[in-house]
Order: sequence, then C-alpha cells, then structure tokens
Amino acid sequence: MEPSDKSETFVRELTEHQNRLYGYVFSLLGDHSRAADVVQETNLVLWRKIDEFQPDRPFLPWAFAIARFQVLAHLRDKQRDRLLLDAELAEALSSEAARQAGQLDSLREALRPCLRALTATNRELIEGRYFRAMSVADLAASSDRSVGAVKVALLRIRRQLAACVENRLATEG
Repeated sequence: MEPSDKSETFVRELTEHQNRLYGYVFSLLGDHSRAADVVQETNLVLWRKIDEFQPDRPFLPWAFAIARFQVLAHLRDKQRDRLLLDAELAEALSSEAARQAGQLDSLREALRPCLRALTATNRELIEGRYFRAMSVADLAASSDRSVGAVKVALLRIRRQLAACVENRLATEG
C-alpha cells in the first residue's frame, strides 16, 4: 500500500472512530475536560505511530490500547503533580500565613494609637468608611461635604495613618 493511501486510510479510521475513542476515554476518567485532553494526546500518539498502523487489521482495538496507556499516563502525571503541588503549596502557604499573621498583629498594634491621635472629624470619616463600610457618597452627605472633598480627606488621613504606623514600627523595631 502506498504511504499516501495508508495515511488516508488512517485518517478516515481515526475520524470514523473519534466518538468511540472519546467515549472509551471518558468511561475511564469520568470528566469531559480531562477526557478531551487525553483524546487529543491519544490522537497525537496514534499519528506518531502511523508506521505501526495496519489497514487490514481492526483499528479500534489498536486505538483503545494506545488510549488506555494515555489514560494511565495522564492519571499518573496528575496524581504526581497534585501531590507535589499540594505538599509544596501547603508548606508555602503555611509559612506565608504565619509570617503575615505576625506582621498583621504588629500593624494592628501600631495603628491603634495612631487612630486615637486623629481629630474627631477625621476619626469619624475613617470609622464610617472602614468600620461601618459607608460609601463615600454617604459619608459626604452625612458630613455635609462634596464627594471630592471626602475623597481628598480620606487620602490625606490614610497617608497620615501610614506615616504614623511606619514611625511606630521603626521605633519599636
């Protein structure tokens, strides 16, 4: 058989059996997305092994055998990736959470006296915006200011608080 005829027969068989191949892989994995990925990989492997394709023999058993190996490889790789990622991710998250928890406590302790040092008006704006989750428009209406004026005031107060916290942390550390 001519190589072009063999390729044409292979493509016809592969196309004709694509749904059955997908069904087989899906029955092993139970997930449409993963099954689609494995079928694509299987198609690539089948194409690479076109020299092993025998047009006078049934195509589907050969394709199923290759698909089974692809499913097993996929499961092995996903299990390995998940286990490595889970262990590494858990370790990284644990370390980072512990580090940030310590920082957060220090920041909170430094912020308390800084909030007490604000003027009553500025403290009321900060408490309304961040403790009671009021919108800027609501704060503007309740303080008889424009929205723009409240935004500028909040920006200045946040900068003042940030500088205060930085100074307190620098003197404590």
